[in-house]
Amino acid sequence: MLAFAAQSDRSTDSYFSDDFQQSLAVWNRKRLAPQFPGQNWREELQNDARMQMLEGEFIEHMRGLVQKQAMEAPTDPTGFVEWFENLAETGPGQNDPLFPWLAEAAARDDLRWFFEQEAAGEAGFDDLVAMTQIKLPEQAKMELARNYWDEMGCGNPKGMHGPMLQIVAEALDVEPSIQSTVSESLALANAMTAMATTRRYAWHSVGALGVIELTAPGRSALVAKGLRRIGLSNRERRYFDLHAVLDVKHSQTWNQEALRPLISEDGNRAAAIAEGALIRLLCGKMCFERYRLKLWANGTDRSLAA
Repeated sequence: MLAFAAQSDRSTDSYFSDDFQQSLAVWNRKRLAPQFPGQNWREELQNDARMQMLEGEFIEHMRGLVQKQAMEAPTDPTGFVEWFENLAETGPGQNDPLFPWLAEAAARDDLRWFFEQEAAGEAGFDDLVAMTQIKLPEQAKMELARNYWDEMGCGNPKGMHGPMLQIVAEALDVEPSIQSTVSESLALANAMTAMATTRRYAWHSVGALGVIELTAPGRSALVAKGLRRIGLSNRERRYFDLHAVLDVKHSQTWNQEALRPLISEDGNRAAAIAEGALIRLLCGKMCFERYRLKLWANGTDRSLAA
């Protein structure tokens, strides 16, 4: 585990350094894995406390970047849902030129590298939903439960999203690792994990998960088109084809069955839910920019993305 001292005045570059994000990613992978009790549990708890301080600093820094925009979110349920849905067009990273290029022009190696980054930064939507729903009000909890069941393939192992993601990885011969993943992709996964596992950020996690459902379908469809163009079969690209359709339904029900009743019950939740959504979108925007910097570094024809 890399050593970091807690400090509250880090720059954005410091939080997005490889060392910082890799350290959080290694810690998250270890602490969320099923384990047996050991003799050194006291030392592990001390390390967990230190890492939670660093994780908290990271999320508070991200909150500081989005708070001004989040304050614009209405606190009435109808107004908030309308504001939230508009993030699909106005939110950070939306309509990024990377995705039309992936659909129409990217080579197999380009798509392979892109998927490697996305897969390594995948925090596990099913697990994030499961952790977020703890002690939520009943109606919102039921909506998250329905979403979780879909993520689990409605009881069919072949329909589970994790195994479908693995099929794409095998088709592209990708073995994602923390060390080969850009810090922005790790930061996205680390931010999502932090919000889902820390109850003071529970409302943030609701917003972050909801905005994934809202914004993912269009990008998933373009990635699926690129994978089809380079020859992946229906089975091999099913993960992206499914998300291009299923997430549209999920977004509609999430907004009406989770967001609306939560804001109706307490308008003070609006700012936290908005912050979580914007943190997720901002992390995504940083990923897309880093991906383009890498993929277009060698004079790639970007006419499709102009």
